[in-house]
Amino acid sequence: MGSAGARTPHTTRAKAHAPAAQSQDTATPAPAPAAAAAAAVPADAAQPPAPKPGAINVPTPPPPSLDAKSWVLMDYETAQTLADANSNERVEPASITKVMTSYVISAELAGGKIKMEDEVFISENAWRSGGAGTEGSTSFLALNSKVPLKDLFYGMVIQSGNDAAIALAEHVAGSEATFAELMNQYAAKLGMTATHFANASGLPDANHYTTAHDIALLSRALIHDYPEEYKVYAIKEFEWNGIKQHNRNSLLWRDSSVDGIKTGHTKDAGYCLATSAKRGEQRLIAVVMGAPSEKQRADDNQALLNYGFRFYETHKLYEADKPLLTPELWKGATNTIALGVAHDVLVSMPRGRYKDLKASMDLPNRLIAPFAKGQQVGTLRVMLDGKALAERPLVALAEAPAAGFWGRMSDGILLWFKGDKKSDVSAVPDTK
Repeated sequence: MGSAGARTPHTTRAKAHAPAAQSQDTATPAPAPAAAAAAAVPADAAQPPAPKPGAINVPTPPPPSLDAKSWVLMDYETAQTLADANSNERVEPASITKVMTSYVISAELAGGKIKMEDEVFISENAWRSGGAGTEGSTSFLALNSKVPLKDLFYGMVIQSGNDAAIALAEHVAGSEATFAELMNQYAAKLGMTATHFANASGLPDANHYTTAHDIALLSRALIHDYPEEYKVYAIKEFEWNGIKQHNRNSLLWRDSSVDGIKTGHTKDAGYCLATSAKRGEQRLIAVVMGAPSEKQRADDNQALLNYGFRFYETHKLYEADKPLLTPELWKGATNTIALGVAHDVLVSMPRGRYKDLKASMDLPNRLIAPFAKGQQVGTLRVMLDGKALAERPLVALAEAPAAGFWGRMSDGILLWFKGDKKSDVSAVPDTK
């Protein structure tokens, strides 16, 4: 007979179409006792919506073959990679750098540190490094002039003006080098672990690099965190100082669902393009780095977007703060504890495979009070073909305080007699 201290973890598993009020375990499947089942949460609280009638398991073709150094297709809602090639390989970002520059500017605007009405001085550094006398893209800003910050922001995003990017960096941080450090701090915060910025414009530098995957993460953050500023990326042309320039993202003219994001090109970086499109409720992000031509980068991004929208879909499986199961609680003021997820659980998958999802919950063999609200108790996993699509903490949905002295003592005696037998679970997640 085991003691209360000899507990070992176990896994409670739910098949794709198992009844919500039934507990299944990989070792000894058994239904929950009647009393526990009666206390189970309603089925509609534990189950995501059922698939549409007639849904069948359909094959998914491989992604298109692209002529680029690296690329990635990402679902916006879930941040899941749907398809990629060399997406974590270090590459030069060229002017796609300005997506991060605009993210930092947007953050500074949101924090009230700068305003769109600010008059920004055009220094000799901004003029000489990114102005009309250079070979790179420019907004044709005049040396020693003052330009409204809003116009510089539009010039940087739409015209890809290097001079505008440098002037904005100097306005925010005092120097472009200091601004680059700020960019790196934001990159770390966003999980861009393989990225380092050396400047605000994307001009070549040995210490200036990123990956296709990191650019997709950045693009997702920009769209989510600063939707108003992101709208500027869909504007097709901008005129400054009598010179009208077109947005270099040709997909804005080709595909009405595309509303961003940014192009880039240098000799070493090749032709790069990050795009995002929304069709219905689904948004995708495509990033192609190092294509051989301007046309090819646009064609490749279009092919990735079309592929993703045609063959992938996203579902919300579990709602935040809704009980998914109520296992036994020992030495607590109550006999059970309600567990769920703190945030909605969404997953992206090939179309027609919804019914093949399998959910599992990993829990300790014994749950001993107390537990604080929001404290992680176990782990929820959603699998497809043996691959984890989502992994989320299972948390206590309410405070679960300890029982009084006699309650703790009596449960302790029961636990000693029970040994390592598994606790009862009154509900399990269902993915139908």
